[in-house]
Amino acid sequence: MKWTGLNQLREEFLAFFEEKGHTRLPSAPLVPQGDNSLLLINSGMAPLKKYFLGQETPPNVRVTTCQKCIRTPDIEQVGKTARHGTYFEMLGNFSFGDYFKKEAIAWAWEFITQRLEIPVDKLWVTIYLDDDEAYDIWTKEIGVAPERVVRLGKEDNFWEIGAGPCGPCSEIYFDRGEKYGCGSPDCGPGCECDRFMEFWNLVFSQFVNDGEGNYTEMEHKNIDTGMGLERLACLMQGVDNLFEVDTVQNIMKHISKIAGVHYGEDPRTDVSLRVVTDHIRSTVFMVSDGVVPQNEGRGYVLRRLLRRAARHGRLLGIDRAFLYQVCDTVIDENIGAYPELGEKREYIKKVIQNEELRFEKTIDQGMDLLGTMLDHISAEQIKAGKAVLSGDEAFKLYDTFGFPIDLVREIVAEREIGLDEATFNELMEQQRQRARAAREQMDTIAWSEDVTAELDLPRTAFVGYEKLDAVARLACIIAGGQLADSVTAGEQATLIFDTTPFYAESGGQVGDRGAITGEGVAALVEGCTKSPTGQYLHTVTVQCGTLHTGDALRLSVDKDYRAAVARNHTSAHLLQAALREVLGEHVHQAGQLVTKDRVRFDFSHFSSMSGLELAQVEELVNRKIMEALPTDVREMPIEEAKQLGAMALFGEKYGDTVRVCSVGDFSREFCGGTHVKNTGCIGLFKILSESSVAAGVRRIEAVTGFGVIRQLDRDQEAIQQAARALKLQNPADLVEKAESVMGELKRCGKQIEELGSQLAAIQMDSLFEQATEVGNVRLVSASFTGTDAKSLRSMGERVRDKASRMVAVLSTVVDGKGTICVSCGKEAVEAGVHAGNLVKEIAKLAGGSGGGRADNAMAGVKEIFKIDEAIAQVPSIIARMIAH
Repeated sequence: MKWTGLNQLREEFLAFFEEKGHTRLPSAPLVPQGDNSLLLINSGMAPLKKYFLGQETPPNVRVTTCQKCIRTPDIEQVGKTARHGTYFEMLGNFSFGDYFKKEAIAWAWEFITQRLEIPVDKLWVTIYLDDDEAYDIWTKEIGVAPERVVRLGKEDNFWEIGAGPCGPCSEIYFDRGEKYGCGSPDCGPGCECDRFMEFWNLVFSQFVNDGEGNYTEMEHKNIDTGMGLERLACLMQGVDNLFEVDTVQNIMKHISKIAGVHYGEDPRTDVSLRVVTDHIRSTVFMVSDGVVPQNEGRGYVLRRLLRRAARHGRLLGIDRAFLYQVCDTVIDENIGAYPELGEKREYIKKVIQNEELRFEKTIDQGMDLLGTMLDHISAEQIKAGKAVLSGDEAFKLYDTFGFPIDLVREIVAEREIGLDEATFNELMEQQRQRARAAREQMDTIAWSEDVTAELDLPRTAFVGYEKLDAVARLACIIAGGQLADSVTAGEQATLIFDTTPFYAESGGQVGDRGAITGEGVAALVEGCTKSPTGQYLHTVTVQCGTLHTGDALRLSVDKDYRAAVARNHTSAHLLQAALREVLGEHVHQAGQLVTKDRVRFDFSHFSSMSGLELAQVEELVNRKIMEALPTDVREMPIEEAKQLGAMALFGEKYGDTVRVCSVGDFSREFCGGTHVKNTGCIGLFKILSESSVAAGVRRIEAVTGFGVIRQLDRDQEAIQQAARALKLQNPADLVEKAESVMGELKRCGKQIEELGSQLAAIQMDSLFEQATEVGNVRLVSASFTGTDAKSLRSMGERVRDKASRMVAVLSTVVDGKGTICVSCGKEAVEAGVHAGNLVKEIAKLAGGSGGGRADNAMAGVKEIFKIDEAIAQVPSIIARMIAH
């Protein structure tokens, strides 16, 4: 076999199956479309589930794909071994009720032995224990030696996930030679050692599992195969692991150059190089498909990968943001197969750079917190060899700040302090178990659907683009989650018709509302959604009469409601175009909600918009409204739409034919929603707010039409109320009056602060006379009511600065909340009293917490009635500190 590059292998596979009558489909986005059972696409068949379930008709009964995938079951293992990775591409060929085992096996063998010229004597095959059909095809028709066909049990060679389609599978292995083996006489395919590498899995979906362990033969059997592209490249390039494959190795070389290190010279350095290489591949593709760093869901996966990569960059000695630079190499190595990477290059780099910079601040905070933790450990403990950083504190650093345990270990060792790694590891394992439980719920391919999946109904014909009224036949009634024959007055139900003018909630636009009427019956439609199999689900409350399946009824959309939603939807298109013109072409829609009352538009941008930028966007949208630009909505081939420059939704997957909405020459987008006939129908556009949603994602909320008038009325009423509160006859004087009042308040605040400081000085001077001796330090304590925390701190600092042997313990209660302040003079600190540790112990006695420096610290307490009791314990606590 000859050396073949990864990109060439991808093309050869897809072209081979095109020759066998397969339709080549592009990779689906990593963000699942219309499938809430998955966090991220994790297999080649995941985006095709709708075809296997019969929810949609595939473009061909034979399909081939190369699918981008992310799997994160063991992120911590990535880098530690050369086996683990989070991003990979899965090659696959699929049959939806067409060919079956014979063809799937024959074509797989033809591709690997004839097209790739892999030597037959290097290949082994496994089959399911009872699959004699597959055995006969491999041995009698293909000609594989019987001793090279291994039968394995259900755990290895039977594919199923809960209820749904399942079946036996056959895997193809490559023998890498004895030097990779374990030496066991039983070593063979399925062994845990590195000798036999499984690289292609052929799944024969021929049964349906009812979830109770009962299997029924399928009438139309399917084929689902999967072959890891990187794994195949390892074989064809004669390398040991995916990090040595050509395209991946080029990424690693870029990282090595930045760090000034070389792969293969130091095992610790190699771990970090593998982590950064794998994680930057994953994150570039995730950001390209619309994922942004967040604290939950797939956004958290992205953030975790980026921060882990950044941490390992620091371990490599890189002390600055650098991942965004490596993005260029990732993009250049993959742009041939994924041209969208080039189109989004600057956006991808900006998102990753911003997250790197955020992490730099986070890890610096972690260093500060670690320093504080170590400062609490006394010199005596260190000398006695009893100084240990607790596992709880180490885990807090890791979990809250992403602070690497390796770095903690190095820092504590420098100070001759131990580390409770047993507790840390225990807490880490608990976290892994929680994550594993969450993944079992989300990171699998769920086959179960709701009651609509069991219905044998045709797709609902939607006529709502052309008309708002239609007569339709009631095909199905669902009440209380069950099928019903009728529904009567006062009851709620979901209705499915053969035809409807009601727009179903989609693309961020809410569903239509309206009415259903017939002879003696009426129902209010409160919303409309669409099932995965194409039926429109009308949520209704029956007003009078009884509706029966089969009834012919009139469906009428609320015209005013539809018009208000359409105004807001078209304005969202104008808004995106205006944002791109004012802020730059990196702006893309990241989500939207269009209702009758307002439009909420999320978009990619990396800083808050200035007042000038918001004004420019708002004026530009209103100019286009006043120009009364015509809206042109039409269906066209997707390639034609792209040539026209139509914008697609970030990460969305589209079919061969798309619907494009053009607003003059100003805006052109893929869109399935409803719109006004020309922009003049919008009336006016007003931005209400601009805010942050996530790192790199901003949100604008705005109103149009009557919504602007209602907002102006609310603003006018607020101005009138403010004027009355300030006793103004003329609201026009409001700004001047407000500035005057604020100035007066500021002056009063300064006077109050000065008086507070003077009062504190008087009070503290009198307290000195009440000081008591505790060992070789003097203690003064006092409780106040109504004194703010700032004044309390000033009192404590006055004591500290005036008497070096003094320890001041002061408390106050304001609005039911307690605060304790501890200040220690220089000699008191030298004697062993630590303000931070002292206030922590006091607060704990009153149900609170706090800490701080050795000379000054604060704490908050919840159980204020226990403050005096807690302060009474101070002398004994100080005595204990001095004794140590």
